[in-house]
Amino acid sequence: MLRWTVHLEGGPRRVNHAAVAVGHKVYSFGGYCSGEDYETLRQIDVHVFNSVSLRWMKLPPVRTAGREHTREGPYMRYGHTAVLLEDTIYIWGGRNDTEGACNVLYAFDVNTHRWFTPKISGTIPGARDGHSACILGKAMYIFGGYEQLADCFSNDIHKLDTTSMVWTLINARGAPARWRDFHSATIIGTKMFVFGGRADRFGPFHSNNEIYCNKIKMAPRRSDSPPPTINERSITPHVFVMFFAFALRFRQYRRNF
Repeated sequence: MLRWTVHLEGGPRRVNHAAVAVGHKVYSFGGYCSGEDYETLRQIDVHVFNSVSLRWMKLPPVRTAGREHTREGPYMRYGHTAVLLEDTIYIWGGRNDTEGACNVLYAFDVNTHRWFTPKISGTIPGARDGHSACILGKAMYIFGGYEQLADCFSNDIHKLDTTSMVWTLINARGAPARWRDFHSATIIGTKMFVFGGRADRFGPFHSNNEIYCNKIKMAPRRSDSPPPTINERSITPHVFVMFFAFALRFRQYRRNF
């Protein structure tokens, strides 16, 4: 039987942060806490939880070697994502109250605790927050979020090949998942499952007519299969407990990558 075993106090107070597991440790980056300053630019904070000792530790800020290197580390933010690939954690997206949303890729070395900014090319996704990110093989996939420049929800899929550091906008076939932000995405095998989030009934632009769906749908196996349907209904604007579900079959679209 599954059961909760430990309840700890004293960790960082956060919402809309990003965290990844590295061995027996959990690295947590940034996030939002009411009452904290998100207008002054400062380096993102990094908290590490040790699952063996059951203790939290805050890493000291990484020193930079002059003004030209101040952007090597991300500024404090919320609504970003973090993924682990080998010994590197990639931070992408998110926003704060001064700079707005960001589309710069940052990398954090788990061995040296140093930040660096990889040189990237290709079709770089627009700055956003509330998106999701997953790792499949050597690639990172970004889905959805709220785009700052377009001022709308997104349902785009972007791929970053971490070998070549090239971004690609994926043109996936089938009925796309609805545009949304602040959802979750999980890779199982060669499938990405997208669940939850916030969207609008009438389109990608926010009109305070939010919807949710509680049915999991799979992408069609064949091009002649009928598209999945989504069960939707309106909810009041102040309610942010919504559910969406969709699955994207990577094997079917691999030749487009």
